[in-house]
Amino acid sequence: MPEMGRPLGKTALASILAGALLAVAVIVEAQQPAKIPRIGFLSTSIPSPAASARADALRQGLRDLGYVEGKNIVIEFRYAEGKYDRFPELAAELLALKVDLIVAPETPAASAAKKATQTIPIITVSAADPVGSGLVVSLARPGGNVTGLSLVAGLEMSGKQLELLKEAVPKLIHVAVLANPANPPTAGFINEAKLVASSLGVQLHIHEARDPNELEGEFSAIKKERVGALLVIAAPFIGINSQIVSFATSNRLPAMYPYRESVDAGGLMSYGPSQPDLYRRAATYVDKILKGAKPAELPVEQPMKFEFIINLKAAKQIGLTIPPTVLARADKIIR
Repeated sequence: MPEMGRPLGKTALASILAGALLAVAVIVEAQQPAKIPRIGFLSTSIPSPAASARADALRQGLRDLGYVEGKNIVIEFRYAEGKYDRFPELAAELLALKVDLIVAPETPAASAAKKATQTIPIITVSAADPVGSGLVVSLARPGGNVTGLSLVAGLEMSGKQLELLKEAVPKLIHVAVLANPANPPTAGFINEAKLVASSLGVQLHIHEARDPNELEGEFSAIKKERVGALLVIAAPFIGINSQIVSFATSNRLPAMYPYRESVDAGGLMSYGPSQPDLYRRAATYVDKILKGAKPAELPVEQPMKFEFIINLKAAKQIGLTIPPTVLARADKIIR
């Protein structure tokens, strides 16, 4: 310790200054707000109550893990509204915002996100065939920047849907199939439906719409064919669409939908993976990646919860009596 009144040496003075600067740096760093993760959400969907419900399921999954939107996480939503040519622009917007990862629920959205970036992690929610579409190398070890949840196990659901439709309408012979050929998994869904149709003695009439503007023309064609039922293939803007529900109801057509949101909106029946469950589970991927996990090493998971929903109000409206054996198989009945 220096004697009272004697000036400090250069070394001692430098040490004191260095200590003071370090203390100031620690205080400033402590006062700096923590970086809030920014999540991009890129979807093929049209903004709607159904789309909002799925986004809310993702938010709920995040809340369960301690994330609160606007507080310790930010989500930037972008919807292509069924127009695939908008993806490059929307993906570029998310990249400009320097998002930490992108949730791209459907195959077209995930493919577009992967084309836009090979480094930012991408989480898919309902990719029908992530290996076949080139999103991942394998389900067990994705190998790139994409992982999440897949509907590989759900590729057979179009056949199951047709079986349930035939059981609900035993004398059914002619079925209109409404599909979006621009959606990569559509061919697989239709092939499965054709295989099952052959075993059931049912004839399929395939109708394709690439965007909402083409629906009215397909509706007119379906009416001319005088089919006995309608099977809606899971795809952006077709899987959940109030126009399709209204068309089936007004023409007294028994219809099978891939998502329960259509049944909640007045449709007759749906069978498929629980979308709220998938979106809540997607939040666990967000959490793991934000904590340092690499998408290449996170296995792609399968749906765990499938639902068969029947709307008896809709059945009454179109004059259909559903057999008790079919009602007994339903997970939920809307009365």
